[in-house]
Amino acid sequence: MKFETGMENNTSDLCDGGECEGCPTDPTLLIEFKHAIHALGGKWKLEILFTLMNGSVRFGALRRALVPITQHVLTAQLRELEHDGLVARKVLAEKPLQVEYELTDSAWGLTPAFRELLAWSKLFGPRRHAEANRTTLEAEPG
Repeated sequence: MKFETGMENNTSDLCDGGECEGCPTDPTLLIEFKHAIHALGGKWKLEILFTLMNGSVRFGALRRALVPITQHVLTAQLRELEHDGLVARKVLAEKPLQVEYELTDSAWGLTPAFRELLAWSKLFGPRRHAEANRTTLEAEPG
């Protein structure tokens, strides 16, 4: 019996699974993918980037938008995002000292990926939760 997964049309005739330029098994591509995941991976990084897509935000406002994030975690994640070139830190000439964060051009380049993640979540997220709830209800003795 042959099962169809819906992924049959996602294969490429250009790559027969052997070694070729652009093949998903290319070690260079895997390294690049790992760099991207490292830059985006980490507690709160995606939420921080998503929040900054509304424009520049001061540290305090960013922290309030991301409750229950701690000041320590927010600071650490912002430093990593800044180091990876995704977030720019701007010190404002005000007293008391105010710091504002904004996305870099590099981070704005993630907009299509964020749109795709949202589309994926709308398509599969609720269904996945509904299936999980149905499985839980069916497993309960009744």
